[in-house]
Amino acid sequence: MSAETVATAPEKGPRHVALIMDGNGRWAERRGLPRVVGHREGVQALRRTIKAAPDFGIRCLTVFGFSTENWSRPADEVSDLMGLVRSFVGSDLKRLEAAGVRVRVLGRRKGLPADIAAIVDRAEAQTAHNDRFLLQVAFNYGGRADLADAAQRLVDLARAGELSGDVTEEDLGLGLSTAGSPPVDLIVRTSGEQRLSNFLLWEAAYAELVFQDILWPDYGAEALGQAVAAFGSRERRFGGRDAVGDAAPEATTVKAAV
Repeated sequence: MSAETVATAPEKGPRHVALIMDGNGRWAERRGLPRVVGHREGVQALRRTIKAAPDFGIRCLTVFGFSTENWSRPADEVSDLMGLVRSFVGSDLKRLEAAGVRVRVLGRRKGLPADIAAIVDRAEAQTAHNDRFLLQVAFNYGGRADLADAAQRLVDLARAGELSGDVTEEDLGLGLSTAGSPPVDLIVRTSGEQRLSNFLLWEAAYAELVFQDILWPDYGAEALGQAVAAFGSRERRFGGRDAVGDAAPEATTVKAAV
């Protein structure tokens, strides 16, 4: 499916796509290269994907950049990943701003290196006025941690006398780092793995899931188009039931050339 095809029928396509960008290390290892090379190529894949997303009718892209669990990786790999954040923002922020992209960073700010925290703040402030496209980067993020933080917010409100009565789903949702963003329509994971890995656990409730057998550094417009096509083949009921027709599958593995 081409970008032009989807763009002519955006009502059938996902508006908010979330990506688990998996396979950088394996991509490098298969080529006998250091893992950092895979991460660098993964940044190139991210650039291609951000550029292609609006052509498919996508208006919000959420990417899993660095999890709360990733701190346990070897120190040199963590350092390399932080270096890529510095490099990406330094080279791409002006371009994203000019293209009308608003950057929003999800996850915990506490514990980030001071310069990374400053980069995060600058990226958000510099693009806050944009409304053409929303790029959310989950960084130092974990779905369970985000839910725990949202629950703690409610506890703090109750202790301050600002919350009474039963807690609603809306109350909890307002405390998530994704609060205010559009509902997630589609979650895509690359590399052939079929799990969420603690990503957007709350937000995934009614999202369609697509698993693609392609390593992230090889990702781009064609693979994104395949995921969008898979989404377009689904019937979304949100817990309801149609009078006619069998239920659509909840997850699909999409093969893509590596």
